[in-house]
Amino acid sequence: MEGLIQTITVYAIPVLFAITLHEAAHGYVAKMFGDATAYRAGRVTLNPVKHIDPIGTIAVPIAILLVSKLAGGPGFLFGWAKPVPVAFGNLRRPKRDMIWVAAAGPGANLAMAIGWALFLNVQAMLGVAETFFIEMAKAGIFVNIGLMALNLLPVPPLDGGRIAVGLLPDRLAYLLARLEPYGMFIVIFLLATNTLTFFLVPFYRFGLAVIDLFV
Repeated sequence: MEGLIQTITVYAIPVLFAITLHEAAHGYVAKMFGDATAYRAGRVTLNPVKHIDPIGTIAVPIAILLVSKLAGGPGFLFGWAKPVPVAFGNLRRPKRDMIWVAAAGPGANLAMAIGWALFLNVQAMLGVAETFFIEMAKAGIFVNIGLMALNLLPVPPLDGGRIAVGLLPDRLAYLLARLEPYGMFIVIFLLATNTLTFFLVPFYRFGLAVIDLFV
């Protein structure tokens, strides 16, 4: 239990930053391209309270982490935030602009992963030996790379699905978009069958390689 509490403490700030900037980025870019729905709803903000889903952001990740720890396996995080409302019909060029709005979230996570890597590098340069901050920086890299990778799955309503809909010819885009009501069930199935691991592992290996550069 002590180890679980330490893990939650280390991951808390990186997770809050990861989901907050991810969702705020969607709303900010949507406003840039003509849709102020998220802005009017107060979702273009760095206040994490506006983006937290009590179930997806808190209960589910803690429950999964607890079960994985009790089972003796490695810690694993999975969850979600409240989606930012975007009225794609308000975008100036909906099919094209949808790509940029969707890509903003994973792009924000990539930027944060780089930021945490720089923070880790600065600690190494200064000879900081505070384990808590070192582990937090590592968690920040993994959380953001994991969130970016998960959201890039080409399954609507994930960001990768919306990007694919924007890039595909109209007929194929329509067929893919029709999967949106079943998208989360598909993701849960991939997670339950461990199929999702094949997609995520290369990204996590990249994150590990980044950490190895500074540790």
